[in-house]
Amino acid sequence: MATMGEDTRSTIVLVVCCTLIIAAAAALGWSGDDILGLWNNEERDGIIEIFKCREDYCGRIVWAKEPTYPADDKMGRAGQPRLDDNNPSPGLRTRPIIGLQIMNDFVFDGDNGWKEGTVYDPKNGRTYSGKVTLVSPNELRLRGYVLFSFFGRTTIWTRLEH
Repeated sequence: MATMGEDTRSTIVLVVCCTLIIAAAAALGWSGDDILGLWNNEERDGIIEIFKCREDYCGRIVWAKEPTYPADDKMGRAGQPRLDDNNPSPGLRTRPIIGLQIMNDFVFDGDNGWKEGTVYDPKNGRTYSGKVTLVSPNELRLRGYVLFSFFGRTTIWTRLEH
């Protein structure tokens, strides 16, 4: 039978082990800045730079597979930089795609997610509510939705190797 001293020592060892495990888990946790960097979109036809904008996180297109209009462009813009043609606001349709900010005001949730942001899709000219989940250091899931997150679409981005 164990003495009272051995029980106390076992309890102390157990508490110390649990504390070390919790501390190690916290050290491996995500920080808000873990999302910063260059990301390939799922279609691999664009690279988005996620950067800090004030205290929040934003993203802009820094590369496009087709950055200029093709030779057979019906509006005679062959070779010129592509513009935000699908924007519902006529005054914004002259913005170049390269450099276009498409993610705005994402807030780090303290775990592995960013929420309360918006994401603009230049392919259809729509802006959606958004949330981002960092699945691993090199993969994120961006969910764009209308009203409720189950009315939306998720796309997977991969970090650009450097």
